[in-house]
Amino acid sequence: MARRRLAFDEMFFLQTALLYKKFKKKTFGIILENDYTSEFINQLPFTLTNSQLNAINDCVNDMNSGNIMNRLIQGDVGSGKTAVAATLIYSVIKNGFQSALMVPTEILAEQHFKTFIGFFEKFKNIKIALLTGSATKREKDKIKELLANGDIDLVIGTHAIIQEDVTFKNLGLVITDEQHRFGVEQRTKLSSKSNDTHILVMSATPIPRTLSLIIYGDLDISIINELPSGRQPISTYCVTSSLRQRVFDYVKKALDIGNQGYIVCPLVDDSESGLKSATEYFKSLSENEFSKYKLGILHGKMKPSEKEKIMREFSEGKIQLLISTTVIEVGINVPAATIMVIENAERFGLSQLHQLRGRIGRGNEKSDCILIADVQDEQDIPKRLRIISSTLDGFKIADEDLKLRGPGDFLGKKQHGLPEMKIADISTDLTLIRSASDAAADFLKKDPTISNDNHIEIRRKVAKILKNLMK
Repeated sequence: MARRRLAFDEMFFLQTALLYKKFKKKTFGIILENDYTSEFINQLPFTLTNSQLNAINDCVNDMNSGNIMNRLIQGDVGSGKTAVAATLIYSVIKNGFQSALMVPTEILAEQHFKTFIGFFEKFKNIKIALLTGSATKREKDKIKELLANGDIDLVIGTHAIIQEDVTFKNLGLVITDEQHRFGVEQRTKLSSKSNDTHILVMSATPIPRTLSLIIYGDLDISIINELPSGRQPISTYCVTSSLRQRVFDYVKKALDIGNQGYIVCPLVDDSESGLKSATEYFKSLSENEFSKYKLGILHGKMKPSEKEKIMREFSEGKIQLLISTTVIEVGINVPAATIMVIENAERFGLSQLHQLRGRIGRGNEKSDCILIADVQDEQDIPKRLRIISSTLDGFKIADEDLKLRGPGDFLGKKQHGLPEMKIADISTDLTLIRSASDAAADFLKKDPTISNDNHIEIRRKVAKILKNLMK
């Protein structure tokens, strides 16, 4: 009981801080006088899933509530978050406001730019611009001028969007894609371009519901848990290294019919650990097993310009097989990529394996993910490899990953700013988290500004947590 009380205190202070931050954000936001979402949805060449429609409805209700929307849309890779974003952007533009979409890489920005041109090609009066760091000064200056005058309806770009000299005439909606790749400060800079702008963040990283209460405590959450029709499920197999030759033969068959593939390694350089390294593996495969094919290499130690070049060549089909580290975890949409081999799969976390697997299966062809792990027989396969082979449900995988690795490893090196729990255990004290959340909500109803003299200690602890969250 003593441990439970101390753990409850830890969770109560954290939840109070997050809820306080959330309620404090509820300032006046622009209201969309007309809802044009149905108009846009009805002209799409495909049918949206119920999850997508629910997410759109959540956002529209937020934007018409009189408060600023602060919502996270969570959904697996390929679940259709971009179509949801396009629907909302269309309605915002039709109401006379501008929109901005920020993504972590230039290649992803270019891909989104092409996608949105396709979405809006029937609406000739909608003006879209691409703003990235590699644009010339002349191009940047022209786009900035058009944005300030209100002559651009939607700007898509990287960090270049949040520069101080980028201004908008009437910014109504800000969307951050792959939001965990951006720090709090970067997201705040974009949303602060206007005082009443609605904020939407999107993430393809499934987070267990209880953990999302903590990580995203200051955001409302919509979940897309269905895949669009036509998508072929990805088959996942786990084999030992003794079958590597058969795996290579299978990869060659895929490449021979015009498809592309990935081979993922846990390390960049060679080591004495016995693990596969991308650089040595690339050299070996280029000279031997795959000498007749066009190979490329991608890893985190390369310069950003080198990475962009390789990813662009892969997306254009100039590279057939990409040897890579986990830098492709958040990558680009390459429908022709139908096969992935992950070496030393036992070294990766469940959620990371799921994210990597999400790089294939983007088209209508059947895709295969092959995990190579040195285990003696099927009974010895680590539990996480059995789980990843048995389900494509990212949220189920995230729940299992949390149980196996605990919240510290699960969160990894992301700059979430959350205090380290000394007594509470996020992975096991699930009921306690909910109880603390309810108690924090009740407390803030009675003292929304935490200004009561009897609550000085709570105010002090909440202030300390909020200060850390902004780091």
